[in-house]
Amino acid sequence: MSIFKNKALLEAKLDEKHKKKIQPVGAWGHYRKQNRPYASVEPKDERKLLIKVSDLGLAYEGRRVISNLSFEIYSGDYVCILGENGSGKTTLMNALLGLKKPCEGSIDLCAIKRCEMGVLPQKTPVQNDFPALVSEIVLSGFAGKKKGIAFYSRRDRKKAFENMEKLGITSIASRSFRELSGGQQQRVLLARALCAAEKLIVLDEPVAGLDPKSCADMYSLLSDINKRENMTVIMVSHDVRGALEHASHILQINKNSLTFCTKDEYLNTTSPCPVCAEKNKEDSALPYGNSDAYKYKGGERNVQD
Repeated sequence: MSIFKNKALLEAKLDEKHKKKIQPVGAWGHYRKQNRPYASVEPKDERKLLIKVSDLGLAYEGRRVISNLSFEIYSGDYVCILGENGSGKTTLMNALLGLKKPCEGSIDLCAIKRCEMGVLPQKTPVQNDFPALVSEIVLSGFAGKKKGIAFYSRRDRKKAFENMEKLGITSIASRSFRELSGGQQQRVLLARALCAAEKLIVLDEPVAGLDPKSCADMYSLLSDINKRENMTVIMVSHDVRGALEHASHILQINKNSLTFCTKDEYLNTTSPCPVCAEKNKEDSALPYGNSDAYKYKGGERNVQD
């Protein structure tokens, strides 16, 4: 009897312990094992739950800043956290990264580990004078994944170069970080964060202190990373316009209210926080005071007169 007709014999030849498939080879029915395990094929558009926050309470310097906050973040989301100064935005970001212990509630990491998160913190004056080459700073994004002394592999260097190429900074790879403009420095730090990130990137006011053109460039880069690579983005910002233009979800933190919703729900049912709205009103009074002053035409950014 042909061995190909005997289903029971084929099933008996499956190694259930290692889940390795055995296939017939040749006319005589010889067998060989495939060393690769079965791989489940998942739909590309499937959204996985990454972070679940339940009844979260946070304090800063002994003062309660957030209470009873609950929301969920899925793969591919672009979440912008808005709020007044001192409302607890940065404290929440630190809690998501495991740097701040909650007073109450929980932060559950579901389909993600903290080592798979990249971080772009607030810019500080110390960073401006950091004596290191651009390539060295970008490579340091892998340091959190190394144990002991950080030796960067060929794979690490290749990915670092790809991230620099993606952000258009390969031409300045051998320059000192302190010699760069503010926009260039943010691109370098973003490339560093992408080296650490595998599923999610967290940014704390990435456009603070940047000129309008650099702001527009940064928003465009983040939007491309979110859409093309399905990278989840969590961004703390005061820029309501930029958030509403690119984000998929809004988390608004005020002293008296907490709101988490989609961008459309925010536009239809929620009024922006007064401090953010006033700040953007003042910025819009200045020439080219917001990212909308830059329009895309023919693949290039052109400043409106």
